[in-house]
Amino acid sequence: MNPSRDVMKSSGERQAVKPVGQTTSAGFQIGVRRTFPISGQEAWTLLVSPEGMMHWIGEVGSLEMKPGESFASVEGITGELRVVKPMEQLRMRWQRKDWKHPSTLQIRILPASQGQTTISFHQEKLEDMHAREVMKDHWEQALNSLKEMAGEIKRGSGKENNNEQI
Repeated sequence: MNPSRDVMKSSGERQAVKPVGQTTSAGFQIGVRRTFPISGQEAWTLLVSPEGMMHWIGEVGSLEMKPGESFASVEGITGELRVVKPMEQLRMRWQRKDWKHPSTLQIRILPASQGQTTISFHQEKLEDMHAREVMKDHWEQALNSLKEMAGEIKRGSGKENNNEQI
């Protein structure tokens, strides 16, 4: 299935237009981010805690945050850590049990204004637009749940929910 469509340019030529999220080299991709009312250190600790990992891997035994470490969750998500930069970035192979091929997932921790931190999930090598939409919803839910957990860290911060999608 080729989901691209033709559009007419002002010159009268027809040009194929790719669907949102499709790239030439990485298949389909999605990026979702949220700004949290916590420090980068607190964001990292939250992400790599067993409670935090429940939202982006699922239930796993202990997972040492170092390149080459493989994981398999009770929920059927498997993968391997490729890049680990504490307080900054995780990059990994990430695959759901019903997928034919793994994707690449990158999680970044970015400084934001006023002592806040942005957590960004970017996933590429998704099979199609449907997988992109499913993962968009998944990462939005994961970030919303993590944000609730962060709110428990900083009770009563009263900061607004900053949502961005790339």
